[in-house]
Amino acid sequence: MRILVVEDENWLADAIATGLRREGMAVDVAYDGVSGHERVGVNDYDVIVLDRDLPGLHGDELCRDVVACQPGVRVLMLTAADDVTDRVEGLGLGADDYLGKPFAFTELVARLRALGRRSREAVPPVLEWDQLRLDPARRGVTRAGRPVRLGGKEFGVLEELMRAGGAIVSAEQLLEKVWDEHADPFTNVVRVTVMSLRKKLGAPSVVHTVVGAGYRLGNDP
Repeated sequence: MRILVVEDENWLADAIATGLRREGMAVDVAYDGVSGHERVGVNDYDVIVLDRDLPGLHGDELCRDVVACQPGVRVLMLTAADDVTDRVEGLGLGADDYLGKPFAFTELVARLRALGRRSREAVPPVLEWDQLRLDPARRGVTRAGRPVRLGGKEFGVLEELMRAGGAIVSAEQLLEKVWDEHADPFTNVVRVTVMSLRKKLGAPSVVHTVVGAGYRLGNDP
């Protein structure tokens, strides 16, 4: 899942980003509304964590723009003011969820995962493909009941492939969803990660390369 954190308190933005990356999410950070708007125009995000009171471009304006131009992107609005009026105003702007500061990080993660499921077509909380089972919330993967220990990027690649349900996912799409904006678009990191993922999942291989197109799940040799 690709997340954008737009928060002008640098320490808080960095802390949120670090925690979310440990949860296996790809995270970009913007410290003001203008930078946030620029990133939204360039990258494809599942959810935006948006502070309401931003310098440069107010969070309300950024929220309106996201809702109008990118309806598939979910917005979780943060604010230090956590009364009913503020929550109603935030949701009235088109935000999908609202969280007052201070907040429990575990609650933020749970809300983001719920919004991430809503940003795509009816994706169940636990993904299954043949004998593969992936639980995003618990960061767990099993194959035929056998636990499979994956690294963060391997887990992210497998999650994207399972969400695609057998459809082809290009290397560019994987780079967009699993890595952040600092990833080199000319790197072979996706290919290397897929090779490692195949090895850990074991035989017979369930992750297949479609030459010139990308990768997909399948049961054929």
